[in-house]
Amino acid sequence: MGGMNCVPTFRWVDSAILYTVFSSTKHMPHGYQKTETTVRFMNYHFVWCPKYRRKVLINRVAERLEDLIHEKAAQLGCRIVKLSIAPDHVHLFIQGTPLLSPNRIIGEIKGYSSRLLRKEFPELLKMPTLWTRSYFVSTAGNVNSKAAEHYIEAQKGSK
Repeated sequence: MGGMNCVPTFRWVDSAILYTVFSSTKHMPHGYQKTETTVRFMNYHFVWCPKYRRKVLINRVAERLEDLIHEKAAQLGCRIVKLSIAPDHVHLFIQGTPLLSPNRIIGEIKGYSSRLLRKEFPELLKMPTLWTRSYFVSTAGNVNSKAAEHYIEAQKGSK
């Protein structure tokens, strides 16, 4: 069947299902992650802001925030694809896992970073909270992933 080589196929082997993402390729497509039981492509683009959109994410605060986001992502088993910190907002493009909802990922990152930043930088205690409760999230497929990476990279130049 000429045009059907990208259709997912299922095969039974020793009472287990092997899921072959693309039956015509022998290697995992770029960007996909594989474990013993899953093949996935779960990329999220998050954007969030400090309370009142205050421009507090500068200098040492921004540097420390970047470190904290990387630490928490590693603890969660997520991989950061791109990260851009502007004085009044953050763009995070991250690969998630099926065990974590997008809400849990951003909640963990915002909570962890707020708690430690406010402890380390007393000037942030003047704000009622570091982050707003809201955030933007979008899923990104293979094509959209490159566009999101390009957009986040472009944001670095517009600070």
